[in-house]
Amino acid sequence: MSLKIVHTDKAPAAIGPYSQGVVANGFLYTAGQIAIDPATGQVVQGNVSVQTERVMTNLAAVLATVGAKWTDVVKTTVFLQDMNDFPAVNEVYGKALGEARPARSTVQVAGLPRGVLVEIEAVVAIP
Repeated sequence: MSLKIVHTDKAPAAIGPYSQGVVANGFLYTAGQIAIDPATGQVVQGNVSVQTERVMTNLAAVLATVGAKWTDVVKTTVFLQDMNDFPAVNEVYGKALGEARPARSTVQVAGLPRGVLVEIEAVVAIP
């Protein structure tokens, strides 16, 4: 099996020893995306809805590196700093995905990188 690292300047650069995504066996496995603006490298300021919009934009950019769209997403994992933010995140997430309905897990965590409110990762079937 051969692994292929993916990278785009339209999503934040990795801030550690990892990749934005890795292709293996016909699937793209993304790193968790947080609300960093790739142009500035800074966390987007605002509430969880604003941060989720940035996260979804960043994820879409990583998906595009392999020609994938939301309808190709098999599974996502959503990490929340506060589970009370679930309704707001769910609203933005649903708008971004449109008719796509991947499997999803959502968990509350003790903390997220750079103090963000939400992080999302995805497993994608490459079209």
